[in-house]
Amino acid sequence: MTEPVLSVLVVVHNEEAQLADCLEALDFADELVVVLDKCTDGSKAVAERFNATLVEGAWEIEGHRRNEGLDACHGAWILEVDADERANPELGVEIRAAIDGLSDGYFLLPFDNYIGARLVRHGWGGSWGVSAAPRLSARGAKRWGEQRIHPSLRLTGPRRWLTTPIRHNVDKDISDMLRRLDRYSSARAADLRAAGDIGNLASNIRRMFSRFAKCYLSRKGYREGAYGFLIALMAGLYPILSHLKARLERDLEKE
Repeated sequence: MTEPVLSVLVVVHNEEAQLADCLEALDFADELVVVLDKCTDGSKAVAERFNATLVEGAWEIEGHRRNEGLDACHGAWILEVDADERANPELGVEIRAAIDGLSDGYFLLPFDNYIGARLVRHGWGGSWGVSAAPRLSARGAKRWGEQRIHPSLRLTGPRRWLTTPIRHNVDKDISDMLRRLDRYSSARAADLRAAGDIGNLASNIRRMFSRFAKCYLSRKGYREGAYGFLIALMAGLYPILSHLKARLERDLEKE
């Protein structure tokens, strides 16, 4: 059998509702690999309908489950897509052309970030969404770190860019965004405690304001009106909430 050139990796936890739409848009792949992390819904059945290679398990560390997925891919190049993201045929064509004759390095993909039906182009950052990310890499050129949330990356080889954006359905609505802040800050608090360094209140208060300013002003969140203000607010609250959860939950355990 011919070795696949392009593998697509999708890592999911209970994504039955949107997984089919995600996988259907990835028909340009030579190989489809789906990592099922603690799935208790119908995600597995959905992935099986698309003849995906399945990796099942339970991981506490985000980086670990993503690395297991990378290791399960056989393609010379690996594209990572999340269940709330949608590729399009133009992206598949561009990827095929871009990797032709290449064997090393990685590509950054631009994102079109949506809150509900609203495309929000500006203000993302500060661990609160990205406008581009290194999602296409040669096999062996990318490894994820040991964190539960926003794991670090080790990338090797030349950095290149693609131009076709991938659609990212970030949040369904504002309540969904608030729930995401709660999940993210809880996971970050666990990482801080595991590292043995939760920081201090004063520095995290400073980060709250600096991250807000960076997202709202430097990254031009103001151009998005109230949406840009809200994104900047979430980016600012993320570090201070993570610190307070790590600190107060630790104190509660001592009582």
